[in-house]
Amino acid sequence: MKKRFLQMTAMRHRFLIICLLISAFVQAQDEGNKSMEIYGFIMTDVGYNFNQIQSDWYDVVRPTKLPAYKDQYGPDGSYYASVRQTRLGFKNYFDTGIGELKTHFEFELFGTGVDAGQTTFRLRHAYAELGKFGAGQTWSPFMDIGVFPNSLEYWGPTGMVFFRNIQIRYMPIQGDTRLTIALERPGASADQGDYANRVELQGVKARFPLPDLSAEYHHATKWGYIELAGIVRKIEWKDQNNDQYDLSGDAVGWGLNLSTNINFSKNDVFRGQLVYGEGIQNYMNDAPVDIGIENNFGNPVTPVKGVALPLVGVVAFLDHTWSDKFSTAIGYSMIDIDNSDGQTDDAFKKGQYVLGNLLYTPVKNCMVGVEFQWGNRENFNDGWSTSINKIQFSFRYNFSQSFYKRNQ
Repeated sequence: MKKRFLQMTAMRHRFLIICLLISAFVQAQDEGNKSMEIYGFIMTDVGYNFNQIQSDWYDVVRPTKLPAYKDQYGPDGSYYASVRQTRLGFKNYFDTGIGELKTHFEFELFGTGVDAGQTTFRLRHAYAELGKFGAGQTWSPFMDIGVFPNSLEYWGPTGMVFFRNIQIRYMPIQGDTRLTIALERPGASADQGDYANRVELQGVKARFPLPDLSAEYHHATKWGYIELAGIVRKIEWKDQNNDQYDLSGDAVGWGLNLSTNINFSKNDVFRGQLVYGEGIQNYMNDAPVDIGIENNFGNPVTPVKGVALPLVGVVAFLDHTWSDKFSTAIGYSMIDIDNSDGQTDDAFKKGQYVLGNLLYTPVKNCMVGVEFQWGNRENFNDGWSTSINKIQFSFRYNFSQSFYKRNQ
């Protein structure tokens, strides 16, 4: 009861903050800004999980959250209903003496982290841009949101690079063809594997001395676009124990991401991505840890060491428009991780993701749809593999309102 009361109190506080922000945005209209847009949608999802998944992620497909062994999350078969995809956002465009200032503030109701499984406010974008410079939280240049399919499922392709990060960016080329370079907030996670309970590892702490460096070049064409993005990052860990071991170390994470949209016809768009790298799991849509533990028994001072885990990710989807009222998205995604020998046998190795849907827009701004979803998990070294099958129905109402004001 106390926990529920604290959650409700936190929810009210967040709602009050959102109301104050909305008021501030509206008041800005009287202070000479060029334009403002309020937009979003109300979305309801109902569905059935034919198999089991960790309970906080009941309304999505995340292979990393599928059971690592038989019946880990109880019996199969569960109905769910959710409004967690509901979203609200604000975009403003201000005239300044040195150019136009663009701001973007957006949130949704899908709880993650300590709020996983809850319907609560979650920040998506808090970003501002002036000329060729930008700062705040928004899409990482290492990702390409254009490869996200027109799906009902919220989380998206498991092998996709997908990360909204706090960053400072420079955009020397802007427009349909663009070049972006950014310094991003660093972060990573590690798997202590077979040695997770050893006291010698308790004093090993992560350190991030430098920001992550990312860049993208997006080239527009008549048939769509092609994009190449890259990232490099420094990950360190320090052994603060006073014993006979020295478990300090570091790794360089890096990755290359090639993505595209190809307009096969006016009714067909292919969305594809291929990513490869090491120690970039933090930037992936559904991956566990960046650093794994590796046996090094030949060295008595450093009997184990941390290594950046290699991965490959694939996204391949086709969006097809049947008519002005009907459309379909169908496709596949995969992530495959090269585990280290010190990880446990049931560590996550490979995830797969498939969906197909039929979406119907009976009137403007209203959509209903049905979607079949499938996910699969494979473990590192114990032969375990498991799948989930889901059917989901969704109802969405979009809204948007623009305001304009000219300086006198």
